[in-house]
Amino acid sequence: MIDLDRIRAIDTHVHIQVDDSGHYGASDEQRAAMARYFGSGEPARTVDETAAYYRERDMVAVVFTVDATTNTGHSPNSVDDIVAGAARHPDTLIAYGSVDPLQGDAALDELHRQIALGVRGFKFHPTLQGFDPSDPVFDPVFAAIEQADLPIVVHTGQTGVGAGVPGGLGLRLRLSDPMLLDEVAARHPGLRIVLAHPSVPWQDEALSIATHKANVWIDLSGWSPKYFSPALVRAIRTYLKHKMLFGSDLPALTPDRWLRDFAALELPDEVVRLVVKDNAAQLLGLSGS
Repeated sequence: MIDLDRIRAIDTHVHIQVDDSGHYGASDEQRAAMARYFGSGEPARTVDETAAYYRERDMVAVVFTVDATTNTGHSPNSVDDIVAGAARHPDTLIAYGSVDPLQGDAALDELHRQIALGVRGFKFHPTLQGFDPSDPVFDPVFAAIEQADLPIVVHTGQTGVGAGVPGGLGLRLRLSDPMLLDEVAARHPGLRIVLAHPSVPWQDEALSIATHKANVWIDLSGWSPKYFSPALVRAIRTYLKHKMLFGSDLPALTPDRWLRDFAALELPDEVVRLVVKDNAAQLLGLSGS
């Protein structure tokens, strides 16, 4: 069980890049572009290695992979391994699942299998997965997650995947415009949606959605807080302080650096507590754990 009194932070955005069999959830080309974009020298960690990393920091991590098999031709690393690893480390890890929306009925079958397996939410990356989340054809996927009362975290804004490569590996940034998720939030009011990352170049749109839709949150992963826009910092400090979540995007960005740079914003202690731990605990239903 997760002891909220013990932990100092909940990192809501952590990638497991390699499973126990040694299979990477992204191609060599995708990983190389990400490494150049972020300048990160962090290794790809297994679930057990990730648990040890966060336990020594007195943190909890929400961990996942991304299934973009149809659009990229590269299969993800194992959701089963992630769930099993989280079961081995229930004090430190929370496992999310991932399905490929382009696989239609097979995606729904896999979604239900993962729910039965014990995932605590789902991760989507519209640009990498090559789907428009506002298209009603994907409503059955979102409706099933809504029915299961599980949250989703969805990549928004630009991405390091394919960055600096001619054609960006064929990936389309438009699919990660957060306004597409406004449609999803409106049609599925019971679905808890986390807009992942400062949504550059659509930051104002993301703030508007989180303000307007009670079922939408923002995770602040993938960017050092020292690069946050003034509008984003103002929202964190004031009117959206209950909707903001700490996330690192490990291995792209470490939680240590993120927290250090966040402290430099000199926000009120109440706001820091909300963003770093309390908002995520409420969203994930960890109160009293």
